[in-house]
Amino acid sequence: MAAVELVVTDLDGTLWAYDSLHQPHDTTLDAWRELERRGVPVLVATGRRVTSTREPLAALGLAPSAVVLNGSLAIDLGTGEYFHRHHYDPVDAAAVLAVFRAHGMDPCIYVEHETIDAYVSDRPSTSPEHLAALAHRSRQADLDEVVATMPVLSFGIFGLDEALLAPIAASIDARSTPMILPDTWSDAHGLAVAPYGISKWTGVLAHCARRGIDPTRVLAIGDSVNDVELITQAAIGVAVADAHPTALAVADHVVSTTSTGGWAQLLDLI
Repeated sequence: MAAVELVVTDLDGTLWAYDSLHQPHDTTLDAWRELERRGVPVLVATGRRVTSTREPLAALGLAPSAVVLNGSLAIDLGTGEYFHRHHYDPVDAAAVLAVFRAHGMDPCIYVEHETIDAYVSDRPSTSPEHLAALAHRSRQADLDEVVATMPVLSFGIFGLDEALLAPIAASIDARSTPMILPDTWSDAHGLAVAPYGISKWTGVLAHCARRGIDPTRVLAIGDSVNDVELITQAAIGVAVADAHPTALAVADHVVSTTSTGGWAQLLDLI
C-alpha cells in the first residue's frame, strides 16, 4: 500500500497499560516522537472523556487531536477546537434512559458542556471508582430533564457483572449502539451506549476530511471491543498481544504487550 499518512491509537491497554498510571513505556514515547519526525501525525481514539484524555497526555507533553467517547466527540487538544460532534435526538436519549430504568439502573449521561462531562442521579448505578474518576466534572441532576434539555453524547455504567449488563444491551433499540466493555478499574464490565452509527472510526473520518488525509492510508491500533471497527476499517489494523479476542481476530498485525513497549513496533509497519 501507499505510505501511511496517519496513525490512530487507543489509550488504555494500547498506548499505556491499564495499571501504569497513564505512563507509556519509554520506547512508546520515543516511537511517537519518531513518527512526528517523519511527519506522520498521531490521532487518539478513545472511550474516555475530553478531560480524562487531555490531562494524562498533557502530563506527557502531548496535545494531539483526539476522538473521545467512542466517536461521539472529537477535539484538537492543543487548540480546544471541536471538529466533530454527534448528539442524541432527545426522543432517542429518553428511550435509552428508559431502558436503563426498566432494569433498575441509573446510568451516567455524558454531555457536551464547558465544565461538566457527565450527569448522574442521586442513586447512580455505576461503580464508586467510576464516580471518583468523574470527580468534579460530574453533577447530580434529574436525568429525565438532562435527556430532554442537554446535548447528550452517550450513556455509561461501569463496575457491574456482564450478566447484569447483557439484558440492558439487548433491550437497547436500533437507534443506539450498545457495547459491553472490560472495566478499567476492576475485573467487572461496563456498558457504553452511543448513537447508532457512531464509532471511533466516525471521528477518524472527520479528522481525515479536516486535514486532507487519505482515509485509506491509516494505521490503527487498539485492544478492546470498541476498537474492532477501528482496526477493521484501517488499511493496517493492529492489536496488542493481550487484546480482547474480538480485536485480535480482526487485526492484520499483532505487536507485543503494551507494558513491554509493543506500540513502538508500529514503526516497523510504516
